[in-house]
Amino acid sequence: MPSSPSNRRTVVVAGASAGVGRAIACEFARHGWNVGLVARGEVGLAGTIHDVRRLGGNPIAFAADVADAQAMQEVADAVAKTCGGIDVWVNNAMVTVYAPVQETTPAEFQRVTDVTYLGQVHGTLAALRHMVPANRGTIVHIGSALAYRSIPLQATYCAAKAAVRGFVDSLRSELLHDGSRVRLTMVQLPAVNTPQFDWARSRLPRKLEPVPPIYQPEAIARHVYRAAHEAPRELWIGASAWKAILGNMLIPGWIDTYLARHVYQGEMTSVQASKNRPDNLYEPVDTDPGAHGRFDSRSSSHVTAANPKWLKLGIAAALGLAAGTMLFATEAHGRDEERRRLRRRAPTE
Repeated sequence: MPSSPSNRRTVVVAGASAGVGRAIACEFARHGWNVGLVARGEVGLAGTIHDVRRLGGNPIAFAADVADAQAMQEVADAVAKTCGGIDVWVNNAMVTVYAPVQETTPAEFQRVTDVTYLGQVHGTLAALRHMVPANRGTIVHIGSALAYRSIPLQATYCAAKAAVRGFVDSLRSELLHDGSRVRLTMVQLPAVNTPQFDWARSRLPRKLEPVPPIYQPEAIARHVYRAAHEAPRELWIGASAWKAILGNMLIPGWIDTYLARHVYQGEMTSVQASKNRPDNLYEPVDTDPGAHGRFDSRSSSHVTAANPKWLKLGIAAALGLAAGTMLFATEAHGRDEERRRLRRRAPTE
């Protein structure tokens, strides 16, 4: 006989009807959780409800837009009332626009900000209303390597993810100041095989594709589940994400030039884009594509992840060694020069 909701742990996943969000919902379901599902598209939600039940989870679904702060408060209140609290909240919902900045309208910038940035703010505020009084819980923010290293043609998305980083860092300090046991973690993603490349708004001439290497949503979801338990400050998934983030810290100007030369073509296939295809910027494309996009044959089901503090320590050690070597070489060169000057000044016998 299935256990009651109050006897299970509870997660809320925003943006749960497709892609990474759907895979995350299914991962928690495999472990027997109550899974609150938030998405706009009712057809996709129905498919996720079926998957969560099939995998042993208890679904509680809400057709809602994360851009609506009041709706997120109502979701949190309903889940907490039904399940006796909220253990984990995953902020995952996003929209984007593929276009040069000068071809993107102010309204489009506003909408992507409302969903991709403020949607995470709204979800966090809703979760905190229940987690702070209980003095427990973890909020997982789904980020991207693009939160650190922006790329051409996705200014709306890159800016929104960077804003999420700023928000999370401020909130973390405030929670530490208050002595709260509520935990925050941000998971920075690489390219993932999701349906977003078929329903994101685009002004590009050819069909969209992620910049390789590409990973399957389930591989990402396993690391998100881990982050929900361990709550590292950040978790960077995939070597491509590590390289982008650390590279931007070390050689941002060189990367600017590289992206200008290569990434325009890397974000598009060779297939002509369909004109007037539906996109999900303002309304859902209400289908049930599942978690995967059209790149299964090019996507890996295995990806490593790392807490960036160890990567940063390694980089710092390497930089320290390089700096020490340069300083030693400079000092040695200076000593050699001084000896040569002294020899030139010495009287001849």
